[in-house]
Amino acid sequence: MFEYKFPDIGEGINEGTLIKWLVKEGEEVKEGQDLAEVETDKMTTNIPSAATGVVHKLHVEEYGTLEVGKVFITIDDQSETSEPASEKPETPKIEDVDPDEKAGVVGELVSSRDELPPSDEGRVVQKKEPPKKKVLATPVARKMAKDLEVDISQIEGTGPGGRVLKEDIQKFADRKEEPKEETVDVSSTPAAFVKATVHTPEERREPLTRIRKTIVQRMIESKQNLVHTTMIEEIEVSNLVSFRERMKKQVGEDVKLTYLPFIMKALVLALKEFPVFNSVLDEASDEISYKLNYNIGIATDTDRGLVVPVVFDVDRKSIIDLAHGIEEVANLARDNKLTLEHLRGGTFSITNYGAIGGSFGTPIINYPESAILGIGRIQQKPIVKDGKITIGQMLPLSLSIDHRIIDGASGVRFIRLIEEALQDPELLLLRS
Repeated sequence: MFEYKFPDIGEGINEGTLIKWLVKEGEEVKEGQDLAEVETDKMTTNIPSAATGVVHKLHVEEYGTLEVGKVFITIDDQSETSEPASEKPETPKIEDVDPDEKAGVVGELVSSRDELPPSDEGRVVQKKEPPKKKVLATPVARKMAKDLEVDISQIEGTGPGGRVLKEDIQKFADRKEEPKEETVDVSSTPAAFVKATVHTPEERREPLTRIRKTIVQRMIESKQNLVHTTMIEEIEVSNLVSFRERMKKQVGEDVKLTYLPFIMKALVLALKEFPVFNSVLDEASDEISYKLNYNIGIATDTDRGLVVPVVFDVDRKSIIDLAHGIEEVANLARDNKLTLEHLRGGTFSITNYGAIGGSFGTPIINYPESAILGIGRIQQKPIVKDGKITIGQMLPLSLSIDHRIIDGASGVRFIRLIEEALQDPELLLLRS
């Protein structure tokens, strides 16, 4: 038997959530075949098999927690058991099971009268205290209790055989979070705050996913550790619009030629002129770390949240290479196929809300970077050019900077250099 432990996939990730099994017990699998879809703090990925054989046992239910170093699947590969038997809990005998302690959910949950080996889940071992009562609950319910930070052993289950249901957990959590009578003075509290703190039967709740929790943490880190200042400008890019239309016919349908590759090329010119925008403040040493490569993160909207895959070595790539690179990472992000290599190593970030019809924003810097550029949709607007009113193609830009190391004047000059580069796209290609 091969007991496959959840592997350490790096970046400080020590647990994940098993979203979906891609195999079932009794099924033949080959080495390298995907076994399960797993969500971690930073991404969703598939775990491949490390052995060839027959699936003997799935140790974790869907939406259960996977811990690095703990067995999550056993594969019969016709070899000796790879781990000592003492590491596995002994399965209680059928005749020792109390029929009243069974509850049918997915399969059968069994609670034995025999003393079971210690479990890491929801137990604190203390001397001279009786053991906590056995709790009948699905892995999904246990995860919900963990996310809501409630002790599932304190909840009276209303399901078959006393099983704790998700509804029981939610009601218990709501009672736990009810404000004490003396904590809120309604007469001096804004109405919106009072309304937000009172839970009503009409509301629906769901736990945050691991990726959403990571987004929350990263946003808090950025706001707490950086001093954000945002400059908003509109730049005229009529020449870029007409140049791109001509080039689209030249390169053909095989290349998805958007404005983003041109903007990235102009951005690199600005980063070279103002290297502090491509830097990180090292507070421990009171030094500014200037990055010598130009790896641009592209904030990408997915159905599981915002991710920022990186296009590497932008300064060394052509417009067509960048177009292919942007499309590749965007597709990987939407298909949940990004790896850690796609998500780390960025030196500057772009968020393109113009792709979904947005114009202006105040982007939050991708900590610990020092700046981020927001790009809006290009619109036709009346402008004054050579003393005459004409129609111009206007591109909205929002530049957020860490004001601790970047001055506002530098931010304005940074945007003006991007504007200058985009107003003459042919010269931009020669300069880059």
